[in-house]
Amino acid sequence: MTPAALRALLALLLLAPTLQSPAGTRRGGHTPEPPEPALRRLSHYLLADYQKGTRPVRDWRTTTNVAIDLMVYAILSVDEKNQVLTTYIWYRQHWTDEFLRWDPARFDNLTQISLPAESIWVPDILINEFVDVGRSPRVPYVYVSHHGEVQNLKPIQVMTACSLDIYNFPFDVQNCSLTFTSWLHHIHDINLSLWRQPELVKFDRSVFMNQGEWELLYVLSHFQEFSVKSSDSYAEMKFYVVIRRRPLFYTVSLLLPSIFLMVMDIVGFYLPPNSGERVSFKITLLLGYSVFLIIVSDTLPATAVGTPLIGVYFVVCMALLVISLTETIVIVCLVHKQDLQPHVPDWVKHLLLERATVLLCIRDRKKFSQSRTQSSDTSRQVENNDSTAKLNHYGGEDPRECEAAGGARPAPPAFAGPAEGPPPMDGVLREVASIRRLLEKRDEFRDVAREWLHVGYVLDVLLFRAYLVAVLAYSITLGTLWSVWRDA
Repeated sequence: MTPAALRALLALLLLAPTLQSPAGTRRGGHTPEPPEPALRRLSHYLLADYQKGTRPVRDWRTTTNVAIDLMVYAILSVDEKNQVLTTYIWYRQHWTDEFLRWDPARFDNLTQISLPAESIWVPDILINEFVDVGRSPRVPYVYVSHHGEVQNLKPIQVMTACSLDIYNFPFDVQNCSLTFTSWLHHIHDINLSLWRQPELVKFDRSVFMNQGEWELLYVLSHFQEFSVKSSDSYAEMKFYVVIRRRPLFYTVSLLLPSIFLMVMDIVGFYLPPNSGERVSFKITLLLGYSVFLIIVSDTLPATAVGTPLIGVYFVVCMALLVISLTETIVIVCLVHKQDLQPHVPDWVKHLLLERATVLLCIRDRKKFSQSRTQSSDTSRQVENNDSTAKLNHYGGEDPRECEAAGGARPAPPAFAGPAEGPPPMDGVLREVASIRRLLEKRDEFRDVAREWLHVGYVLDVLLFRAYLVAVLAYSITLGTLWSVWRDA
């Protein structure tokens, strides 16, 4: 080493303490500015020359594949009258943006960043069944990975049109579709696919609020291509949301009161048919059922398409109550006729007091046959008494009085004379004969009324059992239908 080099090295060693400064300071005592954060540098790097108005592909022939997914969070309302379903869903979609890629090594190994959704291109994916804008929270950011994959996650309150079938109310199952499609881009520009497997989407109830009126059965997914008038086709992803109503509330508030009133109507048949209490009881039931229908009319769903089966059930129950009241009025009128009613016709006696009693297994049918025999004997006796009274008018004696006195009539006197009694005795005999005819006529009317009462009793039993069979058949049919729909 030359002397000049040694002198230069010595000078450097002498000046080294003065050149060194405290850690983190510059000459003059100023603090150095920290380096720009990686998030800012990356955001500026990605959005500096970004054009959000064009589809993010370098080759226009490349199709942008948008994968979508949804999870049902809640069923908010089902408007049967307006045919609108309101749901709250968690919607997710992701696609690849070729202009949002970077090398993580240049940005502090940052592999994911959130960017404003308004600053980048977002696909125009809409729901075809939208009928109104719901009150959905606004999520202003999307996640972007270093490979260019963009994830857009947001909750949506969806108000969609749905064809609601309420015929099986309150055991109805509704199937409403949510169709996601690009409103403008053809399938060659934007294609749709499912983010997860269809089996995972179908039975995913992880976020569903399961405490409302409706329960989620499953969510089906289906992809299809749609075209209008042989133009370019569009990609559609359909989600079928299948929900079922919980019928317990409507069973307790609608069906059970109606069933109780119908049971009371059946029990009312056990009141005596010859009493007027049954008519008032039936009228009270009919009025009570009318008030019940007025109260529950607001609970039933109303549509212009059709009527639910439960509405038909209420109408039929009302008709059965009217028929029951009509039958009661007929029976009461039948058994409460007084002096103006004729004898029971023979064919009515044969059909009701003989055949119907055997068919209906009425235990005291012998009483009816005995009543019929007594009635015929009474009729013949009345006719004989009328003829006897005419003869007694001229003979002046009653044969039955002679039989009661001695069993034999006294011999006529030896001399012939005019057979005329004293005038006062003749009048007394006429009055006694008229009183006797009146009493016999009253007994005849009582027998006739008793016959009509028996006819009314048998007819009441016949109509009651026919009414009971109709009610049971109707109830079994509805119960079977509703059970099948409930378990379907």
